[in-house]
Amino acid sequence: MTESLLSVRGLTVRAGDAALVSGIDLDVAPGGRVGLIGESGSGKSLTSLAVTGLLPGGLRASGSVRLAGVETVGADESTLRPLRGPVAGVVFQEPLTALDPLMRVGRQIAEPVRRHLGLRGSALDDAVSAALAEVRLDEPRFARAFPHELSGGQRQRVAIAIALAARPRLLIADEPTTALDVTVQFEVLDLLDRLVAERGMGLLFVSHDLAVVSRMTDRVLVLQRGVAVEQGDVREILRAPQHAYTRQLVAHARELDAALDGASGGLANGSEGAQ
Repeated sequence: MTESLLSVRGLTVRAGDAALVSGIDLDVAPGGRVGLIGESGSGKSLTSLAVTGLLPGGLRASGSVRLAGVETVGADESTLRPLRGPVAGVVFQEPLTALDPLMRVGRQIAEPVRRHLGLRGSALDDAVSAALAEVRLDEPRFARAFPHELSGGQRQRVAIAIALAARPRLLIADEPTTALDVTVQFEVLDLLDRLVAERGMGLLFVSHDLAVVSRMTDRVLVLQRGVAVEQGDVREILRAPQHAYTRQLVAHARELDAALDGASGGLANGSEGAQ
C-alpha cells in the first residue's frame, strides 16, 4: 500500500471551548486529488491551514496531521518551516493579500527558491524566469512588476508560481479562484490541473463550488459546521449523494451548470456522474 503524503486523523480545531472543526479524517496519496467542500464557516479552510500549522492565533489543533510522515499538530516552527515549500505549497484565495505589496514579483518567487533549493546568482534568475514561464507569465516585465500592477488573474498565477517554486510534493489550493471572474477562473483551473498532472503532485483542493471540485479532484470530503458529513469518490457522490446537505450542494451545482448553459464546461467537464 502506498503511504499517504498527507494523513489526517481526528483533527479538531478549537477556539476556546468551541470546536470549529471536529474529528476530521482524510488522506492524500502521492499524486492523489482530494477536495474539501462546504459553505462558508464549514471548517474547510481551517482544516487546510491546520495541515501546515498556519492556524490563526487563538485557535488550537488536536488530533494528528502527518505530512510526509512528520507530525505537524503541536510541532514548533523549526519542524514546520522545512515542510512549507518542499513538501507542501499553498495557494490562498486572495493573492492581493497573500503577496507582499512592497516587493517585486521576481523577488517573491526567488525567496523560496533560494531558501529551499539553495540557488544563487544566474541560476536563481533562471529559476525565477522558468517559474514565471510555467504559469504563462514569460515576459520580463512580470518579474519586475509589483502585485498592484498586475490583474487578478496574473496575481493568482504569481501566487501559484511561488507555491510551486520549491517543487512541493503536495499542493494545497484554498479557494484559489473565488476572487476571479468566471473566464479567468477557468484559465487558472486549467493551469493548476496541468501543473499538478505534469509534476505528479498530490492535491488538496478547497472550495465551496462542487462543480469546481468535481473538475479538479477524484475524492471529496463534504464538511458542514466543522463535521465531515460525507466522503468518497466524487463521481459517486455526484451520482447518488447520501446526506441531505450533499444533495443540496449537488442540486445547486446542477442548477448553476444549467444556467451557464455550457459556456464554461461546468460539471460536464468535471464528471460524467453529473449528467
